[in-house]
Amino acid sequence: MGIPIKIHITFLLILPIFALVFATNPQPYGFADIGSSAVTYGLSLLTTIMLFACVLLHELGHSYIAKSYGIEIRDITLMLLGGVSSMEEIPREPSQELKMAFAGPLVSLIIGIVLIGLNIAVSSFVPTYSSTWIYLMVNILGSINIILGLFNLIPAFPMDGGRILRSFFAQRTSYIQATHYAATVGKMFAFLMALLGVVSNLWLLLIAFFVYMGASEEDKSTTVTVSLERYKIADIMSEEVISVPPEMTIEELSHFMFENKHLGYPVMEGNSLKGIVTFTDIRNVLPHERYAALVSDVMTQDVVTLSSDATAAEAFKVMTTNNIGRILVMDNGNVAGILSRTDLMRSLMLLTE
Repeated sequence: MGIPIKIHITFLLILPIFALVFATNPQPYGFADIGSSAVTYGLSLLTTIMLFACVLLHELGHSYIAKSYGIEIRDITLMLLGGVSSMEEIPREPSQELKMAFAGPLVSLIIGIVLIGLNIAVSSFVPTYSSTWIYLMVNILGSINIILGLFNLIPAFPMDGGRILRSFFAQRTSYIQATHYAATVGKMFAFLMALLGVVSNLWLLLIAFFVYMGASEEDKSTTVTVSLERYKIADIMSEEVISVPPEMTIEELSHFMFENKHLGYPVMEGNSLKGIVTFTDIRNVLPHERYAALVSDVMTQDVVTLSSDATAAEAFKVMTTNNIGRILVMDNGNVAGILSRTDLMRSLMLLTE
């Protein structure tokens, strides 16, 4: 499907933990009494890898539906608590979000039902099959996939059920309000999970924290994005652009930054844009080198730009994706202004008030 698959460093932590859980638990959810230690741990590791392959298929279910609606998928990352599909945007159409959110749990439920059904079918023809390690592995994978599918349907962000719930609310109210309602329900589930986690299982406590933070972030980011969509970059950018020449020394630039109170400047040679230089670019230059080093030596030549007709929400997304603090506004090949993250946040604060 043309989607890069990535493995987060935390996945390397969870892999041996899951394998250890399978290796130390007896049947029907572990291999502790199967045979030698090498066989037990080998089967446990294989089952863990296959389980995360199923998690990957779950995420590909989301991604397939998203791509059918023209949404770009940057990558899928496997990590500590499962997988995450990084999408350019979430569909605003409630029916589209509903289908996309439900696709993942549906894939998990289909995998689980097929595997359990396969075990039942083969066992009916081969009675000794139910005592083999293959039967046990298929049973574990089938059961966990069904649990995974049902668990993801819990109506709490950032799980799929939270997005399904938002799509339900979005048919009756604004998108921001629908997100707020769904996030509130998610936080309530997080509190319930935390209470259960304290008295029964510490894993639930970790998941509760994950759910609470996910609900809060979804609520906040949706409010930011939807609020900024109503405005153009031209409405909030600074038209007075202070630039620096490429031949300025780093020592001169550091004093220039202190005097003008900005941490980033376009580098101009006449009317030609050569790059952009920020505090991050100069901070690694050693003090004794700052008198000889020039702006042209450290500036970023690959400048991220947008036109003044683009929405403020698009600018926010570009800043977040590229992890930058400012964007140059270019119209017809000329610098028309500059927009910083501070400008966006200040405007958002005023809009909220």
